[in-house]
Amino acid sequence: MQKLDDLSMVPNHTLRHLIDQWLQEDSQFCLDYREMINHVDCISVLKHRLDSEDSTLEEKLEIVEKVYILSEELPLQNSCLIQLDIFPLLLEKIFRKVNGSCSEDDLRFSERALACALKLLPFSDLTSLNMLKEEPVLDCFLSLFYRGNVNIKRNLCHIVEVISSSMETQQVSIMLGKSTKLQQELLNLLAETSEASEAGIKAISALSCLETTRENLVREGAVERLIAYILESENYQRKLAPTAIATIERLLVVESAKEVVISNPSCVRALVKMVFRVSDHQGSESAVNSLLALCCDSNHAREEAISAGVLTQLLLLLQSQCSGRTKAKARMLLKLLNSTWVEQPKEAASP
Repeated sequence: MQKLDDLSMVPNHTLRHLIDQWLQEDSQFCLDYREMINHVDCISVLKHRLDSEDSTLEEKLEIVEKVYILSEELPLQNSCLIQLDIFPLLLEKIFRKVNGSCSEDDLRFSERALACALKLLPFSDLTSLNMLKEEPVLDCFLSLFYRGNVNIKRNLCHIVEVISSSMETQQVSIMLGKSTKLQQELLNLLAETSEASEAGIKAISALSCLETTRENLVREGAVERLIAYILESENYQRKLAPTAIATIERLLVVESAKEVVISNPSCVRALVKMVFRVSDHQGSESAVNSLLALCCDSNHAREEAISAGVLTQLLLLLQSQCSGRTKAKARMLLKLLNSTWVEQPKEAASP
């Protein structure tokens, strides 16, 4: 090594600072590592007690509360909870009841366990939800939906939404889509003015993405319920009217859904209402697409739309800052309706 003649080039103060910093960081690492080991041990004990048949329901509820608190403290504790498979264990305890019991205490436990499971869900393996393919487990899920309070229903809606949006749980999604009982429960939530109605809209929207589910949803009255939700959106300040209209657009590929809308003037009026909204343009494209699907095949639908003021709505939309694609669809609809508008006076004038 070459001798350094200029001693001023040796930054002793900087070197000392870096060494001190390294020692501090190493000390913090050791502290974090020991803390992690302690958490793993603690969570292992909680997991064992939660899974033990000797633990009472009250004790299990206390354990779930502790796990919930741990799950709030991201990210260290959550990684330990995930690694130790707490998420699938919670699902087991919620949906695999030996006697299918739904007492008040059971519902209280299920409510807290569901809240805890949803905290872990974004970081967990979704294949755990495939347990719902088993008929007794699915029955328990549906029973919990029927008997549970608003919080339980809202959390179950979120699970339905996740299942319907994932390729890993596609078979379960198809099973849920065939369940008349589930669809009725979801649609009943739309009449609520609470957060449960928003959760219901999201779950129905996710289910409607499956072609195999759409006809069942229409049969159970989804179109009428969604239209009612849209019409009441201003009164109850419902935020998901655009999601509702997008869901209707998907359902209109079913012929019976078109018949429902065309036969009910309030349905067409609701679609027209969503074409242009002063506050934003969310839902405008779906509303225009829905009206196009209806008006292309039905002169009656065109007349109802014109009567409901769609021409004014479309002109306002074309002058707005909406997307080019939405404007192109609006021009198509305007052209279609204009031909109807021109034909009507001719028919009236003919003897």
